[in-house]
Amino acid sequence: KYPFSLGFVTNGGKTTLAKNLQKRLPNCSVISQDDFFKPQSEIETDKNGFLQYDVLEALNMEEMMSAISCWVESPRHSPLSTDLESAEEIPILIIEGFLLFNYKPLDTIWNRSYFLTVPYEECKRRRSTRVYEPPDPPGYFDGHVWPMYLKHRREIEDITWEIVYLDGTKSEEDLFSQVYEDLIHELGKQKGK
Repeated sequence: KYPFSLGFVTNGGKTTLAKNLQKRLPNCSVISQDDFFKPQSEIETDKNGFLQYDVLEALNMEEMMSAISCWVESPRHSPLSTDLESAEEIPILIIEGFLLFNYKPLDTIWNRSYFLTVPYEECKRRRSTRVYEPPDPPGYFDGHVWPMYLKHRREIEDITWEIVYLDGTKSEEDLFSQVYEDLIHELGKQKGK
């Protein structure tokens, strides 16, 4: 079993990369942290009136951990599994999200970790092209999203395991190739054990 993580700044391309990898890797499943947001009625607001989506408390992490545990216990029978034909292949779980490395119970499950970085201007540009429900209020990116990203990024600087940092300004194809080749190499080492 080979769980690995894709952690990124918001709008960094994590979901696109995860989906592209899932299409090409046999026995690959994806769990997205975005699927575990609590209802809007349970999201706190800060002193500026901004909904606090970029914090662990906005996510049902226990539910996410339950989904991960189900996959770990039986990857081939998980509802997430996409390729049940390749029984000889190592089952792969991609867990993608923006606060994966800030949630301590996940620390022990990673075989490989990637963190995609995108500079402020590019992140803000990408965010402005997305439609959110509820929509971002004026000033939300500068007043909440980016400061929270910087805070969480500082928190992961003390992590003791290896995180592969990726340049999110590269093309989708270049990022895919870089991660895919790295994973194939890592999976080859796992098969050799």
